[in-house]
Amino acid sequence: MSITDDLLGERVIDAPGDMEELGRVIGRALEPGDVVVLTGPLGAGKTTLTRGIGEGLGIRGPVQSPTFVIARTHPSLVGGTPLVHVDAYRLGAAVELDDLDIDVAGSAVIVEWGRGVAEYLADRWWEIEISRQVGGRGVDNACGEIAVHTVELDADAPRTVTISRRP
Repeated sequence: MSITDDLLGERVIDAPGDMEELGRVIGRALEPGDVVVLTGPLGAGKTTLTRGIGEGLGIRGPVQSPTFVIARTHPSLVGGTPLVHVDAYRLGAAVELDDLDIDVAGSAVIVEWGRGVAEYLADRWWEIEISRQVGGRGVDNACGEIAVHTVELDADAPRTVTISRRP
């Protein structure tokens, strides 16, 4: 596995540009056979991170969410590792990954919504969980009453990114 130990752990990412920069760092560390599972709610930054990973790998883009095509392969422009970007959200079962005929051994594979399917691709993988605040407490009205807010924060709200090795 090629992601270095200094990338492991939790960090706060303040803006989309910072998420892409983290992706570039990760992308430069990935090698053929690496599988990375991205987990997080809609809009958390999974595709933004993958865009940075693609830049770090030097692949042909653009990197877009593969939700409707399920998987996209991006060849390297610099003779390096290609990127396979998978969105497992619409897969009915993990075994459907076999039908995609992914070249795991020859590519860096990024799987969005991949928790529970990575073990069908590799014995070991990296898991990157992205979380963001979706509510909070604060003064809600002129009377100073405390209320719980349920409106999601905008794209620039900080994210917490946790990188770990599995299993």
